[in-house]
Amino acid sequence: MTSPAIQRLISLDKKKEEVKKYFEELDEATAAVHAELGIGGHFQDTDGTVFQIIKPEGTFTKFKDFNYARTRREGEKKGDLSLTKARDLGYEVEGK
Repeated sequence: MTSPAIQRLISLDKKKEEVKKYFEELDEATAAVHAELGIGGHFQDTDGTVFQIIKPEGTFTKFKDFNYARTRREGEKKGDLSLTKARDLGYEVEGK
């Protein structure tokens, strides 16, 4: 009999390759937008979320040359990109 902790680890391990592929695809998509817009480039999706291509200060696993920040989505407390910054970029966003 295995414990719930062991069962959870096994279950998560089975998803590892799928999650790894997702992050690789996200990095590729971010690189394509970076190539198109450059650092500081920005856009808004149909839901009103604003994205900006940024140079991150670093992450726990690796340092990236570029990444994105976005405003919060419905149900989230905050996003990486402040609503004030999104407004400064010329977007209309709801919230304080």
